Amino acid sequence: MGLRIPTIYMTAGIWLLLMAVALVVRPPLPVDETRYLAVAWEMWLRGDFLVPYLNDETYSHKPPLLFWLMHAGWALLGVNDWWPRLIAPLFGLGCLFLTRALARALWPADKQTPEFALLVLTGCVFWTLFVTLTMFDMMLAFFALLGLLGMIRAWQGRRLTGFALLAAAVGLGILCKGPAILLHLLPVALTAPLWGPRLAGRENLTDVPRAAWYGQLVIAIALGIGLALLWAVPAGIAGGDDYQHAIFWGQAAGRMVESFAHKRAFWWYAAIVPGLVLPWFIWPPLWQAARAYGRRLWQDGGSLLCLIWFMTAFFVFSLISGKQLHYLLPEFPALALLAARALSQSDSPLVLSRASMRWPALLFAGLGLALLLLSFGLLPGRMPDWAGEVAGLWSLGLVGLAGWVGFSQPKALAPALIRLTVLPVGLVVALHLALAPVFANRYDLEPVAIQLKAWQDEGIAIANFGKYHGQFQFLGRLHQPVTTVGQRSSDLQEFLRDNPRGRIIAYYDEVPSQAIPVAVYRFRQSVIVIWDAQTMIAYPGIGNRS
Repeated sequence: MGLRIPTIYMTAGIWLLLMAVALVVRPPLPVDETRYLAVAWEMWLRGDFLVPYLNDETYSHKPPLLFWLMHAGWALLGVNDWWPRLIAPLFGLGCLFLTRALARALWPADKQTPEFALLVLTGCVFWTLFVTLTMFDMMLAFFALLGLLGMIRAWQGRRLTGFALLAAAVGLGILCKGPAILLHLLPVALTAPLWGPRLAGRENLTDVPRAAWYGQLVIAIALGIGLALLWAVPAGIAGGDDYQHAIFWGQAAGRMVESFAHKRAFWWYAAIVPGLVLPWFIWPPLWQAARAYGRRLWQDGGSLLCLIWFMTAFFVFSLISGKQLHYLLPEFPALALLAARALSQSDSPLVLSRASMRWPALLFAGLGLALLLLSFGLLPGRMPDWAGEVAGLWSLGLVGLAGWVGFSQPKALAPALIRLTVLPVGLVVALHLALAPVFANRYDLEPVAIQLKAWQDEGIAIANFGKYHGQFQFLGRLHQPVTTVGQRSSDLQEFLRDNPRGRIIAYYDEVPSQAIPVAVYRFRQSVIVIWDAQTMIAYPGIGNRS
């Protein structure tokens, strides 16, 4: 490849840069990141590591693996807010190593594809942004890769270790995000007789009998499910009937049924995925390589495996109307492997001209200029009220980086891939630095949470008007739940009657003018207003959002 630094170290260095910027610049984002921190904090306070809780109620939306890992770090390092935010990104770093291992297992004689795959994956703009977030899908991607690696090893003759890896991946994947792991693994496992005999390096191996393969596959999956049941059964008993029903039904069929609510069109993923894999989608040499390699793809077991892996998940998630961008994150390594294999095996010389680098460079330069114009309020249309807070000069770094890429003419494929990989990295870093004031002024809930903790320490009860996501629990290290009001006709009156010194958190587009609040904080494009109980009694209905 002609690289002085091994690609795995290069991409790990990129990961380290992204995490350093994210941890320094960005607070835990409400409502998802703050909610997961709150669940872990409440389990920690209770000393109950079996049943997750949120605001004194059982939390059935996610299994406990992420929370357990947060607890493990706190047990060793003390309670802090940086360790929980590192866990999911560390799994993202692990995905790089597993992607390379998977490429080596699929194409043992191909030295370029594993290295190219790391660059393509790191250079997908959505992956690069998502790797910094505390979410479950990066962990799920890790276990999907682990399970696939186990499958390949099992097919190649290492049955015990291969199926053991698969069983561990299934069990830990369920403990991570429920039965969704099976959607990412089962289609590949069931079609093994299709891709397995076509794997590279199988010349000296005999095909696996189908009966033996499927029988051992059932055992491995059953063992994985059994591993998850070691938690789910006692947790269901301890959490009560509602919690038991939620984790055994809501985590599987119930959630799937509820998703058929026609929230997004069937074609939504097809429309959005090209933007998530920029800059590769608009890089001409990749399309040239794909056309040349596409004719031979069906003869390559590794490429066939990756195609089945991606397309089945893509199709199933397209059928389900409750779509989210991150649902397809575990399939991004499949796209990276397919792209890398096509680039490394192209049977015609790729055109690595300056013009081929120009389109991605122009796109990212345009994004940088748009960020700069946003900070000065010069974009067409109505500007958000936080536009003036954007530190737009940081975007000039992205524009300069794009210029370096656009005017370069790499003489080999690896340097071209490296240049394109740094474009999304530059975009994510520029976004964090430019939006740092916005994060601090509008997304950092720690000042609110600290004030709530001070009131709780004084014996003052706290209520939240409307649905509460636990966003203040961990940031303020609250030891008491926050009462939810405004959900029933009488709950606010009951709280005011029982807590005449209480404080009520409410959310508005603008601060109501008819009364003087205790405190006001900016939050996103609205405001958080805290009232005392007597004001709420004097002005009925003031808690309703305006």
